[in-house]
Amino acid sequence: MAADPNKLYQFWQELKRRRVVHVITVYATSAFVIIELINNLAEPLNLPNRLATIVIAILAVGFQLTIVLSWLYDLTSKGVERTKPLSETKNEEKTFIPNAWKIATIVSFAVIIGLVVLNIIGIGKQVRHGEIKSLLILPFQNYTGDIQLDVFISGMHAALIGDVGRISDLNVISKTTSDVYKDADMTIAQIASELGVDVIVEPAVMRLGDSIFFQLKMISPEEEQLWIAEYRELKNNIPNLHNLVTKQIADEMKIELSADQDRILAESNSVEPEALDAYFKGLLYLDKIDRESLIKAGEQFNRTIEIEPAWAPPYASLAEANAYAMQMSFVKPSTAIPKIYENLNMALELDPNSSIAHYTKAVVAVWTEWNWGKGEQAFKKSLELNPSNALCRTFYAHLLMILRRFDEAYYQGNLALKLDPDRVFVRSLNSGAVTKGDPQAAIKFHKETLALDPNHRFTLLQLAVAYRDIGEYEKWYELWKRKSSFDDGDIAEIDRVFQEEGYLAATEIIIKLEEEAASEKQVNIGGHVTRYLELGQYDKAMDWLEKGYEIHHPSMPYITTRWDQLKDNSRYIALLEKMNLPLPQD
Repeated sequence: MAADPNKLYQFWQELKRRRVVHVITVYATSAFVIIELINNLAEPLNLPNRLATIVIAILAVGFQLTIVLSWLYDLTSKGVERTKPLSETKNEEKTFIPNAWKIATIVSFAVIIGLVVLNIIGIGKQVRHGEIKSLLILPFQNYTGDIQLDVFISGMHAALIGDVGRISDLNVISKTTSDVYKDADMTIAQIASELGVDVIVEPAVMRLGDSIFFQLKMISPEEEQLWIAEYRELKNNIPNLHNLVTKQIADEMKIELSADQDRILAESNSVEPEALDAYFKGLLYLDKIDRESLIKAGEQFNRTIEIEPAWAPPYASLAEANAYAMQMSFVKPSTAIPKIYENLNMALELDPNSSIAHYTKAVVAVWTEWNWGKGEQAFKKSLELNPSNALCRTFYAHLLMILRRFDEAYYQGNLALKLDPDRVFVRSLNSGAVTKGDPQAAIKFHKETLALDPNHRFTLLQLAVAYRDIGEYEKWYELWKRKSSFDDGDIAEIDRVFQEEGYLAATEIIIKLEEEAASEKQVNIGGHVTRYLELGQYDKAMDWLEKGYEIHHPSMPYITTRWDQLKDNSRYIALLEKMNLPLPQD
């Protein structure tokens, strides 16, 4: 039943009689002014970042207390008096409001409106603490006319992204995606909208005599310049500049660096631009994840080590390259594992605070050691050191899927895609976070990914699997054949059987050929198990899973993420228990 309008009107009149409405207005205005003063004076007075939150909490509690007190008491010319009930007041007292209260209320309304207008039109607008959660640092524009500086500038760009990425509570778009926007015919507003970032840093480089002149602008999605800084350095001091710039960016965004972050940034090594150039070339090869590219990646990392033997990242990435080669069955564990640990240990020895080294440590812990707790701890340490490492979040998402913590996995996977949306390897590895097991959605997603790199082996194989899952075997076969590791003679035999007898007959031939070559090369256990399951030979599938467990095959951790046909199989359950993995859930 609706409330009686007369009672609501009487209640409103009583609020006015007791001055509650006027007190609320004056209190709200005072609170608004106090909060604005703290926000604007926090930086010049070096006030703690949490002070505003504490004051708001106190004001919120005080607001409730003020309402109660204003209902019970009144401020009169005789001082504070208890407000009389309506039944005890004289008629002339019931509606009389002193001029002082009227003036205070009008002034309060004027102040509130003025402050709101000032905030809307942005007079004296400054970046406030917590307003910026994500940013993109565009590639440096080289206006010097000296193309030899391109390597230096690219190294500066990479180092700056790496350093700014270490700031907690800030998502920094990776270099891979940033490079996509080099010389792009897009406005700042369009780029910001496409990536969903809060600000964009636009750097430029010019020459002044023997010095290099740097200019950085921080621009909002509305293309408003929030900050500009200029630096003048000799060419040989360029590698040392990124730490200074990182701290100034943090200052401008009102981010208070922790003591550990300040120390780590101060310890950051100055790396020769040629070493940075070789290292990032190695990372590009590493992302392609095919046999030849992994070899080239190793060559670039070794070249980096020759130039900068005391720099940790190339050692960590060499360990990662060997782990990938083992994961993809290009080399046997007996060959890869010694190289993995040799390089990983060197990276951690050189820099215990290397985010890349801890990320690689996590990858090795999960896919080589099957130590889930150690792996998660190392992933968290890496992300503590660099929250913007998209690949680290990607593989952390894989671990979470292996542990059947799917909601957490989807969160990490989608955040990785937000940090590096144009990196093909990151996209392909995180397809599950986007499609959640829907093959049709996966097909669409992988086609979009291949538009960035049409020959990316891993993505092509992922697309082939999606076609196979919906029964489009012709499309599966064409993609699988393009990236198969079989020689031409074997492909010809598989092709003949596929065309004459169909998919399942071709599957039997593939199994036969893989098992004949098992003594010479590493068998892809996951693919082998899937083929036996498609043939309905569950015992054979389990034989290979148990073999994978015995030889410690790196694809075995994914035993929880596929093969639902085995969820009631006693041998499968026993294997999960041996590996200390969660059992299937109904």
